[in-house]
Amino acid sequence: FRAMRERVGGFARYPADEPLEIVGYSYCGGCPGGNVEYVPAEMKKNGAEAIHLATGLVVGYPPCPRIRQFKEFIEKYYQLPVIVGTHPIPLKYYEAHQKLSFWDKMKMEELAGELMREDKQIMEAYN
Repeated sequence: FRAMRERVGGFARYPADEPLEIVGYSYCGGCPGGNVEYVPAEMKKNGAEAIHLATGLVVGYPPCPRIRQFKEFIEKYYQLPVIVGTHPIPLKYYEAHQKLSFWDKMKMEELAGELMREDKQIMEAYN
């Protein structure tokens, strides 16, 4: 909620004067992501115009291997845009992941590049 209020992380895309409302909040349900099949329907019914997938899916050890499938499923089945990211990536996680092969192998820059280009001071504030 802080990231939405501050317009950082996945919420940096929205102008500060654009009213935003969180109409639903859930988690994937654990592997293989059972909630992804049904939760977007409830969110859409409650007025969701976009779905944000949590930053935690990007910065896990390893990152969620199903994140691309979740994004594609929600966009195709529910016809809602999916944004990868909620809060900024904490700087300590960003620096750790830069030393590992996960992000390169999973092409995370392609999927979550906006999160990786966040101002380092903002990322540090989320440590």
